[in-house]
Amino acid sequence: MSETSVTAPSPTTQPDEGAQRTSQRPVRPPRAGRSNGQWAVDGRAPLNPNETVKQLSPPLEVRQRVEERYALEGFDSIDPDDLHVRLRWWGLYTQRKPGIDGGRTAQLDVTELEDSYFMQRVRIDGAVLSAEQVEVLGEISTTFGRDTADITDRQNIQFHWIRVEDLPEIWRRLEEVGLSTIVSAGDTPRAFLLSPVAGIAADEIIDPTPVAEAIRRTYIGDPELANLPRKFKTAITGHPSLDIVHEINDISLVGVVHPELGPGYDLWVGGALSTAPRLGERLGAFVTPEQAAEVWYATIRIFRDYGYRRLRAKARMKFLLAEWGPQRFRQVLQDEYLGYELADGPAPRSTAARADHLGVHEQKDGRFFIGASPGVGRIGGKRLSAVARLARSAGSDRIRFTPLQNLLILDVEKDEVDELVAGLEALDLQVTPRPFRRATLACTGIEFCKFAIVETKDLASRVAAELDERLADLDLDRPLSLNVNGCPNSCARIQIADIGLKGQIITVDGKRVPGFQVHLGGGLADSGREEAGLGRTVRGLKVPADGVADYVERITRRFVAARHDGETFAQWAHRADEEELV
Repeated sequence: MSETSVTAPSPTTQPDEGAQRTSQRPVRPPRAGRSNGQWAVDGRAPLNPNETVKQLSPPLEVRQRVEERYALEGFDSIDPDDLHVRLRWWGLYTQRKPGIDGGRTAQLDVTELEDSYFMQRVRIDGAVLSAEQVEVLGEISTTFGRDTADITDRQNIQFHWIRVEDLPEIWRRLEEVGLSTIVSAGDTPRAFLLSPVAGIAADEIIDPTPVAEAIRRTYIGDPELANLPRKFKTAITGHPSLDIVHEINDISLVGVVHPELGPGYDLWVGGALSTAPRLGERLGAFVTPEQAAEVWYATIRIFRDYGYRRLRAKARMKFLLAEWGPQRFRQVLQDEYLGYELADGPAPRSTAARADHLGVHEQKDGRFFIGASPGVGRIGGKRLSAVARLARSAGSDRIRFTPLQNLLILDVEKDEVDELVAGLEALDLQVTPRPFRRATLACTGIEFCKFAIVETKDLASRVAAELDERLADLDLDRPLSLNVNGCPNSCARIQIADIGLKGQIITVDGKRVPGFQVHLGGGLADSGREEAGLGRTVRGLKVPADGVADYVERITRRFVAARHDGETFAQWAHRADEEELV
């Protein structure tokens, strides 16, 4: 399971979405005239079973029951409400039982889909990890998780095959080195994205590390923020590459320079994807470094107090923003929660810097950082431990994960760079990956995720490798992003990829087979794109899993043959006739 929505997909074959050329699809707020479960409007009476469970027993308290009972008595002793709701507050989801095909995902109850093992998410918050911390992550993976460990697209680590009996020891080992799994899932402030080059990049506008640390230290684990309508995602960057997908988070602080107040942050709210994608919006407000943690706290409390709790499907911040609009949101933020007005400020502008940070780069202090790709985030415990050893041997004690499922080793002296690069490459952690290896993202898929319909990780790795061979003759200005998702929930951000694949069961020659609906031409703002936009879908365009490489090769060659001078894939995909896209 990736950084996933907990809304199960409905039918295994989704309806066609039609040709979509707009940059922002409408997201409808709940109907007016009845209670939507907004605490500040309707009171706190729970209006659905999930809200009832959270009020009956604070979810954070489930850890004590794990340590005192469940770890001693085993999986079958776990109370169902703890198993399916409260354990998420400590980063735990039951994983999928092996052998259940994707065609049955929507037909079976969660109790029929789940195994007696867990996915365990470790909260990282974009922090710099020491070699010792990475070594401990590797040891937990190999000792308790059958050597499974994935770098997620929210800079976390996820293990699989975790037994409830082992949780107390896993928590002990993590906390001994300053790591935790607290509120890494559930209706909480999820682990936030932080620029992987915070504090080290030579072209950084502002170092967001103090803001991130202040939020983490002050607010994470606060019981007052542990019962939100649903999850709340944060992203913070001071780098001009806009490297934390700020348009798809509930709140984002993006580094800008105010003409009078100097470096600070542009405030964005209300972004999220899943089955009802909506891009975040600027409030036009400039946030000083001193205000940033307080503004974050005020924004999350708006969500807590005014977010819709009656229907889980409408319980994200994006639905509140769709009703209020950015102007009203800013006014409520200032008048009801901050008590002062924020200055107006400039919008962020991207530079030509690559947001994946792969390769060898000089830091502002003259040392170097090295970015490497494990391939769709799948790294494993043995390779994590090897990374820790390599970093130490190169004189580094700082490692970071990235929002694109990669890793960085920081603070490398110039005369250590070549040897470290060779060591990473020997582990198949590629420092200069070929284009599709570089730009392919994948969620966990049917291997472990209860909501998945198709396999993703291995498929994406195979397809990327095959495409890099097949398309080696093409001269692409920049790699095409290929995002592969196992269900409609968009954990792998299918709507903002050049080519996004949404898993479903499709019919080919009268047979039901795993396949994908295709999204084309999505993307976020960067040096090649002024504004973010969602991908286009073409009615009836569905690709079987075993035909993905053929389709991507075909569409890529058509783009190269038909593009205008300087035209990006997204621009071409949105102007092309449907016949050209099949």
